[in-house]
Amino acid sequence: MVLLNKEEIMEVIPHREPFLLIDEVTALDPGKKCVAVKHLTSSDAWVPGHFPGYPVTPGVLMVEMLAQAGAVCVGVLPEHKGKTALLAKLDNAKFRRQVLPGETLTLEVEMVKLRAGIGVGRCRAAVGDEVALTCEITFAFQK
Repeated sequence: MVLLNKEEIMEVIPHREPFLLIDEVTALDPGKKCVAVKHLTSSDAWVPGHFPGYPVTPGVLMVEMLAQAGAVCVGVLPEHKGKTALLAKLDNAKFRRQVLPGETLTLEVEMVKLRAGIGVGRCRAAVGDEVALTCEITFAFQK
């Protein structure tokens, strides 16, 4: 079930192609939890160069995908409407599985702290039942 498609996501966060890295939001509890999806394809911008002949999704982009899901989670709240969530800190990142074109990455962010200017999310990215990345992200809001 798709709650937000790409066009609706772009109403919440400022990211645009080629750096809008989530395709849809499938579950959303505003300010508390967001589940988003990225369908990885051979036409993704990084595929030709990372790495030629072995197109593994860069870990830093998976972190960004999770950050965008977190930004949607809080960006739908009235008090954060129109603000940009900037990545401020990354903790305990553990890359557990490579992710390749043709796979679908499910991105889960659960907010553990949310104040006026700062948000902290516990994050998990997975392909099916296989965890690819776990981490905690902190972001700051900017008008």
